[in-house]
Amino acid sequence: MTNLICIMCPKGCHLKVDEKHDYAVTGNNCPKGAEYGHNELKNPTRVITSTVRLNSKNACRLPVKTDGEIPKYMMEEAMRLLDKAEVTAPVKVGDVVIDNVFRTGVNFVATKTVEE
Repeated sequence: MTNLICIMCPKGCHLKVDEKHDYAVTGNNCPKGAEYGHNELKNPTRVITSTVRLNSKNACRLPVKTDGEIPKYMMEEAMRLLDKAEVTAPVKVGDVVIDNVFRTGVNFVATKTVEE
């Protein structure tokens, strides 16, 4: 049995996940909590938010995030990928900075517009 705190909403339900019984979840107050508890033990994923180097007159870093979730075990390698990336202004919110990260279909996108 594994104890988790659900992060799907601010309520923070205390979940118990029973690995011996097909990852059955108790303690959730909604279906999202059950899905979170099940997925967190079987196949955890995360959205990554970070920054990349930016060639611009007005800023040196550009905030970015994934436009979907990637497997948690890929997070460290994804951060190394971001460390090597550099973007040149102008860039707009939503522009793809790195596409198809590790062939997951998930992209890193800009979360800020920088004109110059």
